[in-house]
Amino acid sequence: MMKKAVIFDLDGTLSDSIHSIKYSGDRTMEAFGYGPFTEEQYKYFVGDGAANLVKRALAAAGDTQLSHFDEAYALYREIFRENCMYQVRPYDGIPELLATLKAQKVKIAVLSNKPHAETVNVIETLYGNGYFDGIEGQKEGMAIKPSPEGVFRILEQLGLGVEDIVYLGDTATDMETGKRAGAFTVGALWGFREREELEAGGADALIEYPLELLRYT
Repeated sequence: MMKKAVIFDLDGTLSDSIHSIKYSGDRTMEAFGYGPFTEEQYKYFVGDGAANLVKRALAAAGDTQLSHFDEAYALYREIFRENCMYQVRPYDGIPELLATLKAQKVKIAVLSNKPHAETVNVIETLYGNGYFDGIEGQKEGMAIKPSPEGVFRILEQLGLGVEDIVYLGDTATDMETGKRAGAFTVGALWGFREREELEAGGADALIEYPLELLRYT
């Protein structure tokens, strides 16, 4: 397909980060007498930004009116800022995929709903400063996924068109993001969600292992 870049989601796609999310979420909920929740529950709390994660956790705990949201969100941000690398590691095959793409002169970028500072922290800790050609996390005043705005910002940075990229993610939010941008969109089956969700989200292709992405670049 001769693509010039791949845009990756972060949590559940590049990094196995569920332990850090659960750790920070459980510590936050404990302050209000709630939780703990399972990793499986957190896999469905995540994906739409930290604020929505906190809202979903509060609702699951019984605070359906979100009466503790403001305090809980501020506390989660503080705890997560300090613990965003807690037991985080790349998924098997991801370092090899990234190295192969770079060797083939395919640019790599990240688009995440994780707060931008923590997105940069995770990427640079795992892969080094400057390894990725673009990093976009959640920023104040900017729309989060499934808005395609982040895709377009990355394209502008890279000097590419949407026809030049593959978008890879592990949730329906990612599939919608890629499709709304007009990108060829691939679902990662090793991540936080199931095949059915990715298919329903409109994935152009599904892959079980990272190196399978090379079929589409």
